[in-house]
Amino acid sequence: MEASRGLAAFLRARRELLKPADVGLPDSERRRVEGLRREEVAMLAGISTEYYLRLEQGRDHQPSNEVLEGLAHALQLDDDASSHLRELARPAPRRRTRSTPERFDPAVQTLIDSWPLTPTFVLNRNMTILASNPMARALSRFFTPGENLLRAAFLEPEMRTLYCDWDKLTTRIVPFVRALLGADPPDRELVELIGELSIGSKRFATLWARYDVKHRTSGPTAFYHPQVGQLDLHYTVLHLPEQRQMIVTYHADPGSPSEESLRLLASLTS
Repeated sequence: MEASRGLAAFLRARRELLKPADVGLPDSERRRVEGLRREEVAMLAGISTEYYLRLEQGRDHQPSNEVLEGLAHALQLDDDASSHLRELARPAPRRRTRSTPERFDPAVQTLIDSWPLTPTFVLNRNMTILASNPMARALSRFFTPGENLLRAAFLEPEMRTLYCDWDKLTTRIVPFVRALLGADPPDRELVELIGELSIGSKRFATLWARYDVKHRTSGPTAFYHPQVGQLDLHYTVLHLPEQRQMIVTYHADPGSPSEESLRLLASLTS
């Protein structure tokens, strides 16, 4: 039942994002619903309206591979979103988790501390920072163990000036959290955080309702630091699958002005 509800919510959200013109349908009449109608999605997917309605109401949770391919085509899903659709329809057996404190490998702290010019921190699946190196803490006080990156991104005004393109950060981090969750329901800590952010941030509520899914693990990002100015960096996310944790690194191009700025930041830190 939980899986079928997740699939149903995903289908509804993605259907409401599409306009008729996006899929080559006329839009000359007044429409009473946002996005495509259910019968339009069913037609594009090559299934009956009645069957699609059962899927969107959570009354059918075993669609065939052909149906899933048709839905991905009809909803114009990219590879990440199509994989998420299949995962919702074919969720892996849930592992029993013990109620033990989350463990962090001290060797990872030793590793990230050995990178003197690379701001780095370790995240869990709820986006809470478990560890960071001196360069990360010098870059921002919100990269300190115990801080939650998702909460800070939407509720802390300082993050809007730290990230030169805050809009891009927010449109990247929410689909990334969706991708991390997959078909698994969020735990209590993340449920409470989602509720807090949905009330406290209109932008988060809008982005979360879109059900975008993107497992992007590298790309450019820019910071503004009050002491060293703009830093044009690249981020890379390294997964630690056994611990279900992630190492997030920021690095500059060799010989670039941003690398010199990182050296200056390191000297100020030391």
